[in-house]
Amino acid sequence: MGRVVLERFPAGSPRGSWPAEEYAAQRLSEGVAAEVVMDLDTDAFLVVVRQREAYSGH
Repeated sequence: MGRVVLERFPAGSPRGSWPAEEYAAQRLSEGVAAEVVMDLDTDAFLVVVRQREAYSGH
């Protein structure tokens, strides 16, 4: 099953993954099963949800 990217954060940010983690935590508090993954190809932290979650309204 695929994933949908909600937001991207540059890995070179002075705060590292914190902005992505904070964004994911906000989505989780809204009931969206978001998680942070690292995209090595683009050197970015991605906040993603599983495709099924994205379309089920959660």
